[in-house]
Amino acid sequence: MERQTDLTEIIEHIDPSGCDYQEWVNIGMALKHEGYPVSVWDAWSRRDMGRYHAQECEKKWRSFQGNASPVTAGTIVQMALDRGWKPAHGGHELDWDDEISAEDYRVVDKNWVEEKEVHEPDKWDPAKQLIKYLEILFEASERVGYVTRTYERDGRFLPSKGCWDRTAGQLIQQLSKCGNDIGSVLGDYNPKAGAWIRFNPLDGKDCKNENVTEFKYALVESDTMEIEKQNAIIRELELPVACLVHSGGKSLHAVVRVDASDYKEYRSRVDYLYKVCEKNGLKVDNQNRNPSRLSRMPGVTRNGKKQFLVDMNIGKQSWEEWHEWIESINDDLPEPERLEDVWDQLPQLSAPLIGNLLRQGHKMLISGPSKAGKSFALIELSIAIAEGVKWLGWECTRGKVLYVNLELDRASCLHRFRDVYEALGLNPGHLDNIDIWNLRGKAVPMDKLAPKLIRRAVKKNYIAVIIDPIYKVITGDENSADQMANFCNQFDKVCTELNAAVIYCHHHSKGSQGGKRAMDRASGSGVFARDPDAILDLIELDVTDELLKQETNKYICDACAAYLNGLYEDWEDDVSQDDLCSQVQMMTYCKKKLFKKQYEELNERVRLAEQQARARTAWRIEGTLREFPKFEPVNVWFNYPVHCIDRVGVLKDIQPEAEKAPWQKAIGKRKTPADKKKERKQAIETAYEACGINENVTVEDLAEYMAVTEKTVRNRLKEHGGFVIEEGNVRKKT
Repeated sequence: MERQTDLTEIIEHIDPSGCDYQEWVNIGMALKHEGYPVSVWDAWSRRDMGRYHAQECEKKWRSFQGNASPVTAGTIVQMALDRGWKPAHGGHELDWDDEISAEDYRVVDKNWVEEKEVHEPDKWDPAKQLIKYLEILFEASERVGYVTRTYERDGRFLPSKGCWDRTAGQLIQQLSKCGNDIGSVLGDYNPKAGAWIRFNPLDGKDCKNENVTEFKYALVESDTMEIEKQNAIIRELELPVACLVHSGGKSLHAVVRVDASDYKEYRSRVDYLYKVCEKNGLKVDNQNRNPSRLSRMPGVTRNGKKQFLVDMNIGKQSWEEWHEWIESINDDLPEPERLEDVWDQLPQLSAPLIGNLLRQGHKMLISGPSKAGKSFALIELSIAIAEGVKWLGWECTRGKVLYVNLELDRASCLHRFRDVYEALGLNPGHLDNIDIWNLRGKAVPMDKLAPKLIRRAVKKNYIAVIIDPIYKVITGDENSADQMANFCNQFDKVCTELNAAVIYCHHHSKGSQGGKRAMDRASGSGVFARDPDAILDLIELDVTDELLKQETNKYICDACAAYLNGLYEDWEDDVSQDDLCSQVQMMTYCKKKLFKKQYEELNERVRLAEQQARARTAWRIEGTLREFPKFEPVNVWFNYPVHCIDRVGVLKDIQPEAEKAPWQKAIGKRKTPADKKKERKQAIETAYEACGINENVTVEDLAEYMAVTEKTVRNRLKEHGGFVIEEGNVRKKT
């Protein structure tokens, strides 16, 4: 399904003059998070000529530094949907980080909801109303903020700061003795304006957000529909409402249990709560997000109408119960299907991408040690798919490839592609099938990279995305099964969104690999062995001196034959078949046949051939496949810069490295203090480079990437000596 992904088109369906300040800011933050320039936000904002000010967008843009819960493209999509925009072909989702999409989290339909009437209490007891409210929301020792005094501005009554130094217990005790005169306890209020109360406890020093001691409740208020509909939707949503209060005006005030541990979690939960409400037709007043917000106090009158408790303790009993319920009825999972229904009409299997190895839209992992030439193997594969030729003996489907380069600088990467093309002897007839995304120094964790990759690739019709290497983008501890499962899920999302195969490489774990199965050799959690649809593993073969001598002899003979072929047509008539296979006989013949200068030139070629032969390494490729039968191991030579199949079979009987006793493994592998220091310096440089996509790299960023404490990061930066820390930001010394 083709999706609309250009946010510049989507925001055309949002009128800036109809947005409040927070909505305007959210659009700017989302555009910046998704990689758009400030000019897009500025051009859109100009449509609101009544409020537009030159340079205001740029100034605000610079203040967007990002956070753990960023505003994403989904915010813009949802705003456009709320204003009547309909995506082409029914698709709209741009980013799976969006918690709520157009069709998710819908419990009720506001157009069909049955209104639920709200009745004033039969007997009006102001003190009892407020006592019940306080008993439900507060512990006796918690301080309560409230406001009875007001001032008038532009025909509206506005609350003063009020009081915040009395406990709920003190207020309840005094209210129980005041009869119906709550003004004698709280102070008289203006009956035209009513009174307010804060629903979260305070520290008794002030009434700001920082004075909130417990983040227990959030306020849900909407005045854009009839009271009866508000009441019905709040109940059908099963919101964990502690107190539902009639405002004496056009709205109900639902004090909802959120039970957040801190302000950060409070903001996250309130955002989630408000999105669910709006998804179900309850347009929430976004100005009520802060935990110190005032709400209407029950037990007073407002312009002739009562502010009263409509209900208490309705819906789910806790935030956790409600959240689990919402997620369970909107899990986006398909329903089970009966095998009988599809037995005669089975769906078609995905077409092969690599014959007898990998299907289109599936995942493949290539693992091996650092010297196996894994990156070259992936470049070879990119070229094989682009040109529609064989790769290490397997047929490849021709199509477009995105090669995500995370390790090499741009020039080195591009030169490698040319070198591999030439070494393979291929005519570059389909270079337009290869796109390269160079991200060295700009890599981010995979859960952040994936949506950016999808946004760029969604209309390119790639059949394969190759990511090299994944250690640059691993999210979390590679030995944690939970964290690596989440990391690998990002590959699933890329496969699903792009309908392309994802192919990536990873390094071996430490120690001898000879006694392990191919699927168990990759470093880190066993998730790497279970998640891919195909695993190819390269393990080095221990080439004997005798075999190395034979191969060197062959290279020298080939060099002699190639040189002679360039000079003579019938020279082979002078030598026997045995002579053609002997470097001694070939060099002897050449010395007689060639002039002195020619022989010197040949000697230089022989020297290079001998050097090349000795530089070759031998490897065995083994595999674990989910969709195809197991294949016989493939033996290859890595002859820089390409892998060549051992078609002669000289590597067939060579075994991988033998298992050694523990004391043998330790020899030569114990790290000196200098080695450890070098590793620490390299680790801090790698982390700084990986976090470098942000405008500012903070100590916190580095600590999160390296999975260590901020104190450890500061110590390693000091040890390195090449960085400075200024107000929490880290930069390289100039």
